[in-house]
Amino acid sequence: MAANLAAEVEALRRLPIFADIELSKLKLLAFTSERVSFNPGDMLFRQEEAPEAAFLILEGQVRLVVDTPAGRRDFVDVPAGGIVGEIGILCDHPRIASAQAIAPVSALRIARDPFLRMLMEFPHIAITVMRELALRLERTTRELWSLPPPG
Repeated sequence: MAANLAAEVEALRRLPIFADIELSKLKLLAFTSERVSFNPGDMLFRQEEAPEAAFLILEGQVRLVVDTPAGRRDFVDVPAGGIVGEIGILCDHPRIASAQAIAPVSALRIARDPFLRMLMEFPHIAITVMRELALRLERTTRELWSLPPPG
């Protein structure tokens, strides 16, 4: 159990949105989260569902897919060390994509309420999360419009 907790804390720390967060707070987040497993083809969550959790991918790979009027569109593959579903728990809006395991997956399920409570209790964490999400939005916008990177 202690070895798992240490590995989960280290995996959280490697994520840019959690990189500057104190170790004690990361331990609390990992402790209140649940380790889950998925087989290839299993859905972590589905498009249009209410967002209840984010998933830190510890092992394996997840594909984000979007159902469109023209059919299913594979959006992006998220490898171990990535996180999926965090925007949904921040926005309180139905999922805009589905997440499907494409290899055996071990993940840390970070429930919405403990995550939001941490953001409310520690505003500097919220600023770090907002900054990282804003950078992702900028990168995505640049990719969509084929703009050169800044600098």
